[in-house]
Amino acid sequence: MTAVAPAGIGFHHGSLVIPAGAVHTTPLGYDRDSVPIGAPLPLAPSTELVHRLSRCGEIVVAFAGKLGDSLLALSGVRAVLDWLRLRSVRVAVRAVGPYAGLIARAGLITTPEAATPSGWRAVIGDRTGIESHGSEAAVCLVLDPAAPPCWSTDGRAHPDLPARHYLALERRLGIRLPGTAPFAPTFATGPNDLVEELRSVGWLGGLTIGAITATSWPERKDYTTQRYVELAEHIAEAQPTQARLLLIGGNPGEGLRITAEAPRRHVKVLRLDGMLADHLADLFPHCHLIVGNDTGLTHLAAMARGREYSGPPVIGLYARHSHSKWRAGLPHHHAVATDLSDRMHQGDLCPVRDSIAPDTDVQMDAFPPTALAQIGLELLDEVRP
Repeated sequence: MTAVAPAGIGFHHGSLVIPAGAVHTTPLGYDRDSVPIGAPLPLAPSTELVHRLSRCGEIVVAFAGKLGDSLLALSGVRAVLDWLRLRSVRVAVRAVGPYAGLIARAGLITTPEAATPSGWRAVIGDRTGIESHGSEAAVCLVLDPAAPPCWSTDGRAHPDLPARHYLALERRLGIRLPGTAPFAPTFATGPNDLVEELRSVGWLGGLTIGAITATSWPERKDYTTQRYVELAEHIAEAQPTQARLLLIGGNPGEGLRITAEAPRRHVKVLRLDGMLADHLADLFPHCHLIVGNDTGLTHLAAMARGREYSGPPVIGLYARHSHSKWRAGLPHHHAVATDLSDRMHQGDLCPVRDSIAPDTDVQMDAFPPTALAQIGLELLDEVRP
């Protein structure tokens, strides 16, 4: 990858391995590569946690907070299930809450052999989900994105949240688990009536670019429709071809709204607002490139993969928060980030948690569409057969 970003921003490829000495990390406490799968770690496990999980017959996965936090925390659920399998503890696993359908796609759900699971119940999720479903549980595991540090082992840093959650639970459970980087699960995709309808009317033919416009913080994270259109125009002109730009918004509370805008010279534009996350998981693998701000739908785009792990490169835009922590850790999930974001990455800092006011008013206009287009073109060349 040779794309050069303008001064003040940098491109960070998803397959880049970060040396432990390049960022602020917490040593894992053991050389992970030297410990056989299933072997005890040279650290004392959490005795009470091990005792309670060993007696569980049911795991309830309960996330009800932010979509992005929930998706990046699913590796923690995977860690617990990996541990139970190594110990031959058979449990039923079910998901509850607004993301239950997505969680089922990640291969984490098992059907109970009996109508009523025997043993204790464990609830794994965020604070909101556990408050709703953890009152009768023997053990609750809160997967808080602020909790696990950036681990390092075998000379490598593991800054992404899925790695942080997985390795934190491996340490607490006291056994070398089978997972290796990338630790994030992916979501299986399949046929979808809405996606097929979009295809039938020509919106998924030719070069298709997905652009995430949804954000809970529009004054700081909205890249704007105009910049996305400029980005798509630059890419289409360089191909040369006519591109389809899908502007994917959040749920405005009014249900699904699909609106075609007047076509540009090189780009046809379609707005998709209020499309359910389950449907978007089926739509994303049909795009050729996805660009989005640091938000849940961008993480979903990276984790939704079609047959034979197929799917587009995904570029996240990071103006303030760490570009490495808030990614899925998957090789096709890239970042374009400001110098401030890179400093948050290097020091494992958070501008909100650590109350770090930026020294300049860093906004999304730090990312010129022309520069993003050049990066997008090189990523498209990487995946072109």
